[in-house]
Amino acid sequence: MNVHEMFLSSGLARRLMVTAMAVGLVLLAGCDSQADNAQQAPPPPQVSVADVVVESVRFWDEFTGRIEAVETVELRPRVTGYIDSIHYTEGQSVEAGEVLFVIDQRPYQAALALAEADLERARARAELARSEAARAETLAQTRAISREELDQRRAAAAQSNAEVLAARAALDTASLNMAFTEVRAPISGRTGRALVTVGNLVSEATPLTSIVSLDQVHVYFYSDERAYLNYDAMARSGERASSRDERTPVRVGLASDESYPYQGEVDFVDNRLDAAAGTILMRAVLDNSEGRFAPGMFARVQLLGSGSQQAILIDDKAVLTDQDRKYVYVVDDEGIAQRRDVQLGRMAEGLRVVASGLESGDRVVVRGTQRIFFPGMEVAAESVDMRGPTAGGTELAATR
Repeated sequence: MNVHEMFLSSGLARRLMVTAMAVGLVLLAGCDSQADNAQQAPPPPQVSVADVVVESVRFWDEFTGRIEAVETVELRPRVTGYIDSIHYTEGQSVEAGEVLFVIDQRPYQAALALAEADLERARARAELARSEAARAETLAQTRAISREELDQRRAAAAQSNAEVLAARAALDTASLNMAFTEVRAPISGRTGRALVTVGNLVSEATPLTSIVSLDQVHVYFYSDERAYLNYDAMARSGERASSRDERTPVRVGLASDESYPYQGEVDFVDNRLDAAAGTILMRAVLDNSEGRFAPGMFARVQLLGSGSQQAILIDDKAVLTDQDRKYVYVVDDEGIAQRRDVQLGRMAEGLRVVASGLESGDRVVVRGTQRIFFPGMEVAAESVDMRGPTAGGTELAATR
C-alpha cells in the first residue's frame, strides 16, 4: 500500500468514526427525551365527590290556586235615605260594630217619636177599656146592663190590648229603622273604597263598600282526578290520612317567592269532581296575622302527597346523559371513576331522588365530570358535602 492509499484509508476511518459518534449522540438524546416525557406525564384530573344522601323524604304535589278571604261582606243599607256622613277611611281596618256610614236620621227620629206616642195612646185606651169592662162586670151582676152591652165592653177591652201590642211592634220597627241609619261593620277586617259619597240617596239595593276579614285566608286550588284517586288509595292503605278526615299540611308560595315558606292545612274538599275539567276543588286555611296575604293573590300550593320514605339523593348536576340513559360517575377507594346508570325520581329540596343504580356509601362526582374522558380513568377526588353549606333538616320534601 502506498502513502496515498494509506492517507485515504485513514480519512475514511475518521469519517466513519465521526458518523458513529453522531449516531450515538442522537440515540442518547432520544433516550433523554423519552425520560423527560415520562417525568412530565399529566397528573390525574381533580374532581369533587360527595357521599350520596340517604334521608327520609315526603312527596309533595304542586298546584296553583287563589287566595280568598275567609269572610267577605258587601255592605248595604237596611233603610232608604240620604248619606249624611262617612266615618271611615277607605282601605283601613275596622272592628265589628264600628259605624261606617250614617243615613239622614231626621225622618226616622220623627217616625220613632210618632210610634212612641201611638203606644202611649193605645195604652191609655186599653186602660179605659179595661175599667169599663170591669164596671160592666159589676153592673151585670145586678142586671143593671144588658148581656149585649157586657159583651161589647169585654170586646173593647180585648181590642184595646191588641192595639197596645200593635203599637209596641210599630215602636220596635221604628227603633230598628232608627238604628239602621247607622251602617255598622258586621265583621272585623279591611274596608274597600266607598261606593257612594255624602248626599247620595241609597236604598237596600245600593252597595256601600266591602269588607274582607284578615286574620286568616283561604287558598282555593284544584286537584286533578289522578292525584285525587292516588290520595284515596293511600288513605285506604293507611299510608296517608284522607284530607276529609284530617287536616293535610300544605305549603304555599306567592308569585315573588322562590320556595314555599308559608304553612297551612286543608280544611275542605268538595263533594264532587268537575266532570268537564276532571278536577276537584280543595281549600286550605293560612294564618294571616301579619297581613301578608290579600284576597285575589296568585298562590303556588304544595300538598302533602305521601308518607315518609327512605330515599337516596344526589346533586342534579352530577347526572349525565347518554342518549336515553342517565348515568353518574362513582369513585372507588382506589380513585378510579366508574360509570353507573341510574333511574331518577323527583326533586327533593334541591336534590334528585335516585330510584335505582346507587347504594348507601357511594361517592358520586358532583364537579369536574367533564374532566373524565372514559370509565376506569384515575382521578384525584376531593370530598365535598352533597347538600352544600345551606342544607338543613333531616327530613326532605320531594315534589312531583
